[in-house]
Order: sequence, then structure tokens, then C-alpha cells
Amino acid sequence: MAGIVIHPEKISDAQALTALCPFGALCCTPDGRLEITEACRMCKICVRKGPEGVFEYREDVLSPVDKQAWRGIAVYAEQFHGQLHPVTFELIGKARSMAERTQQPVYALLIGQDVAALTETLLAYGVDCVVLYEDETLRHFTVEGYTAALQDFIEAYKPSIVLVGGTQSGRSLAPRAAARVRTGLTADCTLLDVSDSGDLEQIRPAFGGNIMAHIRTPYHRPQFATVRYKVFSSGSRVATPTGRVERRSLPPEKLQLRTQVLQTQPKPPARTIEDADVIIAAGRGLRRQKDLQWIEELAACLNAQIAVTRPLIEAGWADPRTQIGLSGRTVKPRLIITCGISGAVQFVSGMKGAECIVAINTDPQAPIFNVAHYALVGDLYEVLPALIQRLRALPTDRGG
Repeated sequence: MAGIVIHPEKISDAQALTALCPFGALCCTPDGRLEITEACRMCKICVRKGPEGVFEYREDVLSPVDKQAWRGIAVYAEQFHGQLHPVTFELIGKARSMAERTQQPVYALLIGQDVAALTETLLAYGVDCVVLYEDETLRHFTVEGYTAALQDFIEAYKPSIVLVGGTQSGRSLAPRAAARVRTGLTADCTLLDVSDSGDLEQIRPAFGGNIMAHIRTPYHRPQFATVRYKVFSSGSRVATPTGRVERRSLPPEKLQLRTQVLQTQPKPPARTIEDADVIIAAGRGLRRQKDLQWIEELAACLNAQIAVTRPLIEAGWADPRTQIGLSGRTVKPRLIITCGISGAVQFVSGMKGAECIVAINTDPQAPIFNVAHYALVGDLYEVLPALIQRLRALPTDRGG
């Protein structure tokens, strides 16, 4: 850990030194002592501009971890009522590609009750070992019980890498498990790779998507990462599964949970933009909320779902669940048509995996055209009516 140490014996005027920090992290206590608060950004301005010797930056020297003691890539196989979440197959596919490079096994961690039948599905996707925890206490997801199982798995198998889906439950589970085993966690990764030494190369947008942070964890194991649904392609089945299933159980004291699920109420099925094959996305090029009618008409012609960018959500024009981007959802449709969207990196990060991208924008230099397969330079108020008219004129039966 790194930190800044204050040497009070070298201070002549503590109150004057509080002005050094642009973030207001330096303050004086009632008895006149100078302290650093939690507002410190570790910018080290106080070290550089303060009186000599008053502030000292210290960084602990970390001992390298024994990487040979940690082998394997583990995927948390998220299931709900006996159904595996699709992100599981995407993570298994990515784990297999990384494992082939480093010659490491792929584990799938399955937790629940009466879920043993799912092990065959996981093995069919090329997993080397499915580790199964079954107990009545684990029938429903609780962060206490599932964290205990994940911690037990890590301590027993010592995987070098642990991948968790960036779902609602995954985002609760991963940070708690990482804290239990005293390691770091990189959330919402968009790219993953592994070096020859086994270090996980984790890339994710940072500072609102203005930079791509490249993160490594060379001094701790395991290496934790969460990945959103639809970021990676789903893995493929293998012709002849050769993996095995190993059952484990938790000691009774680990299953003394402080929370208990009394009842669950399933949500009615709903279409989501993550599962859409065709998406029509609207951005700030729309002048008024009622102009969404053009987007709706085009979506009706193509049996598509409607999505929007963040400014339209903030304006109250659409449901937040339809937002694409870093602060919204990640999609990978067969076709996406963007209407009046400039192509900020925050938006592009959420849809660049689409098979075909058609962009409509008046600005020929708009960044969206850098990722689009087809560019329509023009006013969407002219392009959309013409496009809708052409689509309606097509024969009804077009063979899909």
C-alpha cells in the first residue's frame, strides 16, 4: 500500500499548509495537528510543493506471489432456478481460449440445490472440471452463502484467474469474494488476455470512457474480473467432453446465514435490448421527444427493438433499460441502425460488437462512422421517412 506520511516536528505553520492540497485533503485538528483526510487523491502535490521533509511518500515493497502455486481459470457458472445465465457460456469460451495459451485447466463453479444436471451442459462446453456445491441452504442466491462457497473453492483449487458475469448477483458476489481472499477486482472488463507468465491483461474504460485502463495484478492471486453479458462471443460445444465433476460441501458453520429467502416472485418475461437481433438506436440528433415516432415506425418495419443514448434517458424520453453504453447495457445484435448519434466512446463501447452497424448522421466526420459498416451522411428527418417508405413498399413475405 502507498501513502503520504506527515512529519509534524518539521512543521512551523500547520494552518498555512492546508492550502497546498487542491482537493482539500489537508486539515488542522482542534489541537493544531495537520492531518490527511479521505479526500486525498495521492497526487503528491504536497510532497513536491510543501516544505522540505514535511511530507513523505511511502510505498510498500510487495513480495512477488508464487505463481506456480496458482493454476487454472475459473468461471462462476451463474444459474437461476436451474437455468444457466448465457454470460456463463461467454466466459467459458474466453477462459478456454486463454487456457490454451497457458496450458491451464478451466474450472466451472456451480452452486445451488438440485442443479447437478447442469454439470453435463458445462462439460459439453469444454470445461475440464465442474466443482459442484449443493445444499438446501444454497437453493437461493444469498451473498453470504455463495461467497463462502467461492472462498472455499479458491482456497482448495487455487485458480490463477476467476471470471464472474457482470450481472446483478455477480456484482454482489465478486467484490466480497475478492475481499475475502485479499486480492483485487477489475469490474466490467471489455478485453481480457493472458501473458505467458500467467498475468491477466485486463482492459476497461475509465474516466467516463475517455481512456482505456490497462490493469495487471502481478503481486496477488487469484486475479478477479467481471464481464458484462454480450461482451464476448459464446463458447462452442466440444465433440467429446472429457471433463470431470467434483462435489464439495461447506462446513455447517459456513452455512449459518444471517439472511433467509422466504419467497421468490418470478418477473414476467420481457424483451430486452441485450437479446435483440435488430436494434434502432436514437441519439441527440432527435430534436423533440415526439420525433421518436420515426424511430418507432422504423423499428416496426424491421421487427426491431428501440434503444437510446444517455442524453435521452436524462431528458426523460425513454426507459433507462433501453440505454446502450458504459452506464447502460452492452448489446451484440445482428443489425443496429444508429440515428443521430455522434459516436462517443461511452456509447460505442456498448455496441461495437454488432455484426452490422448502419449509422445516420449529418456530420461526415462523426466518430460513429469509424465503427460503422455503412454510413448514411444526411439529415435523419429526411433519411428515416424515405427509408420507412422503401421498407413498406417491399413485399410482405421476404423470406426473413
